[in-house]
Amino acid sequence: MALYLKDATFVDWQNFQMKKTCLAVEAGPDAGFSFLEKVPPRDKLKAGERILDCAGKLVTKSFGCGHHHIYSTLARGMPAPQKSPVNFVEILTYIWWHLDKCLDLEMIEASALASAIYCAKNGVTLIVDHHASPFAIKDSLSTIAKAFDRVGLSHLLCYEISDRDGEAVRDAGLAETDAFLSAGYQGHVGLHASFTVGDELLKSAIALAKKHNTGIHMHIAEDLADQEQTMARYGVRVVERLKQAGTLDLKKSILSHCIHLSEGEKELIRKSGAWVAQNAESNQNNNVGLASYKSITGNVVLGTDGMHSDMLRSAKAAFLVGQATEGTGFDEIYTRFRNVHRYAREFGLRGDGDNNLVLLDYDSPTEVTSDNFLGHFVFGIDSRHVTTVICKGAVIVEEGRVTTVDETEVLAHAREMGKKLWAAMKRRAQ
Repeated sequence: MALYLKDATFVDWQNFQMKKTCLAVEAGPDAGFSFLEKVPPRDKLKAGERILDCAGKLVTKSFGCGHHHIYSTLARGMPAPQKSPVNFVEILTYIWWHLDKCLDLEMIEASALASAIYCAKNGVTLIVDHHASPFAIKDSLSTIAKAFDRVGLSHLLCYEISDRDGEAVRDAGLAETDAFLSAGYQGHVGLHASFTVGDELLKSAIALAKKHNTGIHMHIAEDLADQEQTMARYGVRVVERLKQAGTLDLKKSILSHCIHLSEGEKELIRKSGAWVAQNAESNQNNNVGLASYKSITGNVVLGTDGMHSDMLRSAKAAFLVGQATEGTGFDEIYTRFRNVHRYAREFGLRGDGDNNLVLLDYDSPTEVTSDNFLGHFVFGIDSRHVTTVICKGAVIVEEGRVTTVDETEVLAHAREMGKKLWAAMKRRAQ
């Protein structure tokens, strides 16, 4: 069974070569597409096959997010914290660690469905997520996975384990991760940050990652406090500690943020081959600083850190920030934008095949060519141009509307769950 794209302007996502063509898109988690001179007549289509008219539209590979926090979806517009934070640790304490303790499975599902809708409508079909809900851990990852599956997205999930809420919560996080990965889902072993992860937990997390042939997904030196507290407790810097423990031997690991690193730590990451997630907008929002990722590794993926689900926006933000911090060019930021696909291919992730496509109704006032495509990518193309999205060969967004779930119903329920969450946060603060 095939989906036919008629009269498309296809843009190869790796070399920007453009061609006027038709495509036959195959269905399945690891399928692809083929070029055609013309699509079959409608009366020759098999059951379930259809034709999309792509005249005037660009067609290229859909997008991926290298670091998300879907649990923050219901935070939009929430009441102010009980104390105005004055540093990053207080931002965690009075906002995010306060919010995540109030989540239940119903809220988590609502967050995941709403976030999946936003991702899909922005052309994002692969999400690497880092979840936290310390008093609703059991089945949290499968709840998120099933929500993403309903919308039709591919995913790589983990639970953010730490010692900050005690041994019982820590052990529940390890158990949830083991159960999730044992069930055949794709995922990492998630950890919060070095300053909230004790030696016993770090050892257990690495052993669990080895058991399931995966990596660690962890926040690294997002704020200077991570380095300071790690030095005070363990006598080494964050990345040095991870090296000693064996974390850097896990090639699938994603180290998020990586702002306050020494030159020695950067070299350890480079030698390890580990991947780094850049979250420029979140770092600015939290006032934790900026990094020169070019000096760390070429294995940089872009994320949103839960601020939103728009990877085109993230790419533009990273480009603008990079002008001052590392002289980022068009090619460098596009490479980071697309590195999540390189990660997926290197480690054999399911669901990011060539049959993941986005149709862009790009109303440019100037010509788009292979030579100038990157200029259009940085300064022109944005999420409003996304019209239709195909994931694993199936249309999940068509003419700006999600086809797999009822958007109105999902968002109405999310609003009710937001009220429920905010009420729980208010009670807990009293």
